[in-house]
Amino acid sequence: MTLNCIIADDNEIDRLTVLSFAKKFPNLNILGAFADSNEALVAIENSTIDIIFLDIDMPELSGVELRKKVNEVPACIFITSHPEYAVESFELETLDFIVKPLKFDRFEQTMRRITDFFEMKNKASLFESSIGGDVIYIKEGHEQIKVKLHEILYLEALKDYTLVVTAQKRYCVLSSIGLLLKEISFQSFIRIHRSFAVQKQFINKINTHEIILNNDLAIPIGRSFKDNLKFLL
Repeated sequence: MTLNCIIADDNEIDRLTVLSFAKKFPNLNILGAFADSNEALVAIENSTIDIIFLDIDMPELSGVELRKKVNEVPACIFITSHPEYAVESFELETLDFIVKPLKFDRFEQTMRRITDFFEMKNKASLFESSIGGDVIYIKEGHEQIKVKLHEILYLEALKDYTLVVTAQKRYCVLSSIGLLLKEISFQSFIRIHRSFAVQKQFINKINTHEIILNNDLAIPIGRSFKDNLKFLL
């Protein structure tokens, strides 16, 4: 899948860093790298853009203000030196929020989220129903896939979609993580981050900023969700 993207950052070094990283992914079609939000706005109005890599602190029109004007762009990735904007940015349909300095491994992680998101947009699965205590059905195309709840490691939010992740496979569900967690079937999950919820029995270790699952997978802990883990401490 080829995705059209633009980059907007008034810091030349940061802009060129994002550009160099983006060029390593052949599915990204880079339509421009701009030092000015207004130039980026013109590019978005004249082209079909799938992704914006966007700084927040820019003159005249901030990244937040630009995002409000172009909310129709499916994926917005904020890359900023100001972590205090994280909460506000996620209210603007933000797919990811990266704090500078940008490192390639973090950009690579964002690209995986982007790939998952667009795959789900193109092949949306529907959460159908739950039966008994330990089975849910997920609709994929014309098939009903039976998934055992006790095998689900974690849930990951991607805007209006949710990844349901087991050790063997990941399922795409057309439902927000918040709505899923209200289902009786998902009462064994605990929300530890705006984008993640995990099964309590799979938690092996809790660090300052992340939890480690039994398969050594690290999941970040959001500051506003730390109280949810007090029962384990």
